[in-house]
Amino acid sequence: MKKFRKVLDGLTTSSPGGTIGSPSCGSAAGTPTAAPTPREIDVQETLVSENFQLCKTVRHGFPYQPTALAFDPVQKILAIGSRSGGVRILGRPGVDCYCQHESGAAVLQLQFLINEGALVTACADDTLHLWNLRQRRPAVLHSLKFNRERITFCHLPFQSKWLYVGTERGNTHIVNIESFILSGYVIMWNKAIELSTKTHPGPVVHLSDSPKDEGKLLIGFESGTIVQWDLRAKKADFRIYYDEAIHSVSWHHEGKQFMCSHSDGSLTLWNLRNTTRPFQVTFPHGKIQKDGRKESCKPILKVEYKTSRSSEPFVIFSGGLSYDKAGRRPTLTIMHGKAITVLEMDYPIVEFMVLCETPYNNEVQEPYAVVVLLEKDLIVVDLTQSNFPVFENPYPMDIHESPVTCTAYFADCPPDIIPILYSIGAKHKKTGYSQKEWPISGGTWTLGSHTYPEIIITGHADGSIKFWDASAITLQMLYKLKTSKVFEKPKPGEGRAAELVEEDPFAVQMVSWCPQSRIFCVVGISAHIILYRFSKYDANTQIVSLEVRLQCESEDVISPSENENNPCFSEQGSHSPQPHHQHPASPGNRTPEGIKDSIPCLKVKDRVVRVPPGYQSELVIQLLWVDGEPPQQITSLDINSAYGLLAFGNCNGVAVVDYLQKTILLCMSTLDLYGAADPYQRLTRSPRRNRQSTSGLTELTDNQQSIDMERSKSPTSVKGPGRKLSLPTDLKTDLDHVNGHCTSPTSQPCSAGKPRIPMGPEGPRLTRRGPGRPPFRKAQSAACMEISLPVSHTEVGHASRRAMLQQLHGVTMYSHDEHHTTASYCWSERESRENSFSRSRSSSVSSIDRDTKEAVTTLQFGESYGRKSDALPTPCLWVGTSLGVVLLIPMSIPTDQEERMEEPVTIGPSGAVLMLKSSVLRFAFLDLVGALIQSPYEVWRDLNAPEDPDRPRRRKLVHFSPSSSQDACGDGHLAVVCSERQAKVFLMPSQSCLFVHNITESSFVLRADVVSVCNSVCLACFCANGHVMTLSLPSLRPLMDVNYLPLTDMRIARTFCFTNGGQALYLSSPTEIQRITYSQEMCDNLQEMLGELFTPIETPEAQNRGFLKGFFGGNAHTFDREELFGEAAAGKASRSLAQHIPGQGGVEGMKVAASGAVGELARARIALDERGQRLGELEERTALMMTSAETFSKHAHELMLKCKDKKWYQF
Repeated sequence: MKKFRKVLDGLTTSSPGGTIGSPSCGSAAGTPTAAPTPREIDVQETLVSENFQLCKTVRHGFPYQPTALAFDPVQKILAIGSRSGGVRILGRPGVDCYCQHESGAAVLQLQFLINEGALVTACADDTLHLWNLRQRRPAVLHSLKFNRERITFCHLPFQSKWLYVGTERGNTHIVNIESFILSGYVIMWNKAIELSTKTHPGPVVHLSDSPKDEGKLLIGFESGTIVQWDLRAKKADFRIYYDEAIHSVSWHHEGKQFMCSHSDGSLTLWNLRNTTRPFQVTFPHGKIQKDGRKESCKPILKVEYKTSRSSEPFVIFSGGLSYDKAGRRPTLTIMHGKAITVLEMDYPIVEFMVLCETPYNNEVQEPYAVVVLLEKDLIVVDLTQSNFPVFENPYPMDIHESPVTCTAYFADCPPDIIPILYSIGAKHKKTGYSQKEWPISGGTWTLGSHTYPEIIITGHADGSIKFWDASAITLQMLYKLKTSKVFEKPKPGEGRAAELVEEDPFAVQMVSWCPQSRIFCVVGISAHIILYRFSKYDANTQIVSLEVRLQCESEDVISPSENENNPCFSEQGSHSPQPHHQHPASPGNRTPEGIKDSIPCLKVKDRVVRVPPGYQSELVIQLLWVDGEPPQQITSLDINSAYGLLAFGNCNGVAVVDYLQKTILLCMSTLDLYGAADPYQRLTRSPRRNRQSTSGLTELTDNQQSIDMERSKSPTSVKGPGRKLSLPTDLKTDLDHVNGHCTSPTSQPCSAGKPRIPMGPEGPRLTRRGPGRPPFRKAQSAACMEISLPVSHTEVGHASRRAMLQQLHGVTMYSHDEHHTTASYCWSERESRENSFSRSRSSSVSSIDRDTKEAVTTLQFGESYGRKSDALPTPCLWVGTSLGVVLLIPMSIPTDQEERMEEPVTIGPSGAVLMLKSSVLRFAFLDLVGALIQSPYEVWRDLNAPEDPDRPRRRKLVHFSPSSSQDACGDGHLAVVCSERQAKVFLMPSQSCLFVHNITESSFVLRADVVSVCNSVCLACFCANGHVMTLSLPSLRPLMDVNYLPLTDMRIARTFCFTNGGQALYLSSPTEIQRITYSQEMCDNLQEMLGELFTPIETPEAQNRGFLKGFFGGNAHTFDREELFGEAAAGKASRSLAQHIPGQGGVEGMKVAASGAVGELARARIALDERGQRLGELEERTALMMTSAETFSKHAHELMLKCKDKKWYQF
């Protein structure tokens, strides 16, 4: 039982920020404190540290930078390896597993042990790994590290336990899969080629056993040499020396022919009867030129030669196009008889594999599909139809269709929202797919008992929004919304549009969604907000546009004078509603000098448009250019459907819009919001005197350091006019460098517009940025940002926490952090990478930070107490700023529906002012029994539905008043406020600080959310140093602190988000979403929720080859590899050649650790069933054999009697 006490009334009424300086709020980090109170409030906290455990759950999306592909034709599961050492194993929808090599080395090749539930991976660090797939989370059983040779190619024959490994030196080694020990049998390159050969044949690029005789191994060398090695006789049967380099080899199933692909774009067909020259040479895409020569072609990187009973053989290959066709897309060519089909791909082909009916290489292959692994997509082509359609991919492989710029995660959604979104989205699905079922159908997956509706929303650089069904740890596309359809397309050469022609002006910066009312809000990079309502009916609608001037003079940032303290909005006064203004984008909006003024960045469609069912735009809000200055990006947003209000803020101020009446209620600079309650004593501007420190500033801070120290100007801090504080970033594929700094839509600096330059001893003067500067740069994906330090020495010499935040939030801010250093650091590149998020700010960077504005960093509507004297809760807007200041703005909203649509909403002057360290990130409200108070909302109603005279459509509001469920506990509620450095719990309306917890001193919080876990609530935080923490509420007692993810990538910072149920997600790569859980309960149930990769399936029997084929040179002799490669015959391999590394517990350990006793019993039951089934089959076969033997004996006896007395000449 936790005791919560109010601060004495005499202390709380001394000053608005008096509690901040009190001892009760100045505790050391990690020490929650309580203040004395005359009355006790009892809250039962149920969460303990045992309720929390952090682990990864599942990864969605396309494997980033894929390198290898493998398929098990019996189990029907697919494996994809990546450059970062990851392996994705896919089966039927729901069966999706991610494994990661600890070394992080790129995966070169994958080999399934077909129908054995195991996978061999060969990595770039010359290590082989054996993965056990007979458990829901695969693990490495064995590893073999080659010390002196580099692995280039691997081959594992079907139903063999000996793996052939080719190396860069041209040698072929053999590994026992069961023990993962190297055999003493080695095929040395100098024995494989003729002694007279003067040159090295190059690395091994191909290994395969002959379909005709398993004792013959075909070895392909890069130089063009091909050797068939007799494993029994330990000598070469034949050698082929070809002029062109070899890329791949493929056998005909009879083992009499094989086909090679070459670097000159040719295919050669070789017959084993005559290996002196190729039986056939073709250039599939090489035409004969006028001079009679073949035109040069690109290399054919891989070829597969597959036979079919009912038709001509298939020859499928990648590459081989002629060089003169520049700019053509990558192709996959299918040659079927005389027909040649060329399939153009959107991305380069990494690997492809033909799927066949049989796992045996000496049978007719009967190909039915081709899996094509592209750099950014996975395609499966249906070979059974003449037009070769593709299969519809059931996996979410198109998350990165346009780069992801923001994410949102909603757990425990209303159950009806997912079917409705799916039904709407299904109407817009593409057609033309193959009608057959998805061929990768292995594994088993069932809907677990611990599932609830979950939705993930992704915003993209092209302005599109995707809704995903994330229930039961799967991911399925529900609905796609294109926000760009609201605007006219920018035309090249047209004023402002000329600057945007190559940009991403519609990139999504943040989203806000109310699942109950189905109202959706999108914030774009062009300083625009779009409000959507959901409807199941199409409609003709006129989009209403509101344009807002939210710009203030940069002189007001630090020291506003009396004449400069005016609100930055219309002339009607600070708190009066502002009418709807339309500012058409016309040349008339420019001054004679050509400076842009009062125009938005984009033009909204001003005509009636037909909108389909789904989310339909109702209102567009755009910030305007002011005197040649572009509007600053929006940094915070909140919408409340019950109030009908929308609030947003940036580094200039905050605005409140009534979206029901389509009016602007409030548009003020942050400074004007304070009014008389400003906690900072700001000085008037004096251009002839340096600013002096004033007494009393330190009373509001948590340490004895003057805020003026934060705001002093350094004339050396800015290089020149128009300079923005920025860090160079190392952008991965498809990213641009623009002026050496990050160009993500969410990373645009919100500069003051008037940077300081040194102007002599009188003090810094201000100059405006030129009108030709574009408002924003190319929108880069949040998925693509990686921090690359150090900062150039010609710019600011030190990276800072605040600079990182500028990239993260898209705004340059400053806050009253306590610890500053004056020492200059000279970081090495390595040191700066490692410490980029943990250094305290240097003096030079701090001086730039002081040159910026106080930004609005978070907003929250809710029922609260605007002032200490309030007896009842009223609608309020909580405003958090980058200075750690919390403002409460009370509002008066008409309750009657008719009055709400006609009477104006009135906004009162600012009420309470609370203080925290650093920038405010999150608000949440608890009642006095510790339960989370939900924001009020309006129940969804379809405005486009046909009118029902008997049931008129009225607004139905659901309120969660703080006093409604706690009559016994008295009035009031608890407010949880979290900033980048600390969390505090305030008792409202007295504004007493009950508890404070300093979350971190060396780092800062990137994301904080109040979430429900195990029928209670906690505060979850993700810090820049990679720590994931949870704190109890309301006592702020630490429950979990795990060093999970060192933050080296801004993509993670931008996309990390928590949700209810103990879940979170982030973009682990530009193409993949990683979901994690911090709930012990979900970790315990995870095994049940994951799919099974391996299912017991009977291996198909080999076809009966017939008497004649077996008699005349078929596969007559069984090949005993154990006899050749075993230690008894081949001896031991050199210990220095390869090192065996056991797995984390071996087979037995993995079986025990797989899934506990229940899993063991289930597996034992399955094994017994399998054994019983096999015994039954064996009994049936024995009976059949006995019957057959009796029949044969009877016929033989009859034949003997018939021929007994015949002479030889009578036969």
